[in-house]
Amino acid sequence: MIKLSHIEKTYDSPSGPVKALKGIDLTIRRGEIFGIIGLSGAGKSTLIRCINMLERPTAGKVIVDGKDLTAMNDSELREMRKQIGMIFQHFNLLSSATVYDNVAFPLRLANVDESAIKNKVDELLNLVGLSDKSNQYPSQLSGGQKQRVGIARALASDPKVLLCDEATSALDPQTTKSILELIKDINNSLELTVVVITHEMQVIKDICDKVAVISNGVIAEQGSVVDVFINPQQAITKEFISVLLSNELPVAFRGNRVTQEETVGSLLLLRLTFFGESADDPVIAGMIREVSGVDVTLLFGTLDQIHGIPFGRMIIGISGEQSEVDKAMDYLSHEDLKLEIIGYVERNYNRA
Repeated sequence: MIKLSHIEKTYDSPSGPVKALKGIDLTIRRGEIFGIIGLSGAGKSTLIRCINMLERPTAGKVIVDGKDLTAMNDSELREMRKQIGMIFQHFNLLSSATVYDNVAFPLRLANVDESAIKNKVDELLNLVGLSDKSNQYPSQLSGGQKQRVGIARALASDPKVLLCDEATSALDPQTTKSILELIKDINNSLELTVVVITHEMQVIKDICDKVAVISNGVIAEQGSVVDVFINPQQAITKEFISVLLSNELPVAFRGNRVTQEETVGSLLLLRLTFFGESADDPVIAGMIREVSGVDVTLLFGTLDQIHGIPFGRMIIGISGEQSEVDKAMDYLSHEDLKLEIIGYVERNYNRA
């Protein structure tokens, strides 16, 4: 549906050229919700604006629904943009227009008949749950309601693609959840391809099928959300994921040096990651029954879901005779989980 090939974007500045995008290659399939995550200044907003050619790439091609936007003139682009809706962080509503008129605005620009406009606006306001707000003004709405108006307006021309540029960044967590649920429902019911720009991994986890991590103008990592969460490869990806799934040592061990050699009184720390049915398996209980010569301390545990599939992470400490520890490690290595050896560390009893 969307194919970006070798996209580059260079801006002129007083100190010389600044490369915002450095050879981006992405393929987004029809009907996917594709997330692009990055820190401020990474290039993600520039990238999404290249998709609808609000920013013309310095080099590369943008293919949407089989058409090369980079080869189009201004008139052709205006027509093509009707197929690409966009919602923004700060809503971009007309403050002097009612909710109805905000949604009707792009239809009036296209010279659609007023009776057809009314039918379409009524349909969209019902879709986003604002049928009773038709005659109100943006100043009378909450942030979540304003974004719902923005979504309705973006859908007015029956687009095939919906671009979301930090669409929930200005909203509180509960409102963010409701807007994400609405976007997911729209994706399902209208079979839209959705591209989500965000700096929040929670947004990626909640609704996206695939994700690309952008850093300093390049794609650092991409893949299915499930694969990226379970097995992140790059430091920037691990940093984003750690906000939701802590990689830090438990408090009692922080400040102590982790070594790969056992010392007196130390524990072997292991990080276990579970996915799917294995998240419900009593792995630790089974290991203790199988290997009675080890002491096991549960130090951290969390259970969440990705696309409705259980996803868990646990940090445990193991101590005992080396032969028994080896048996425990062998048992875990044959279970349906990801096993990471953190190392040996002494418990820091004296820290405040």
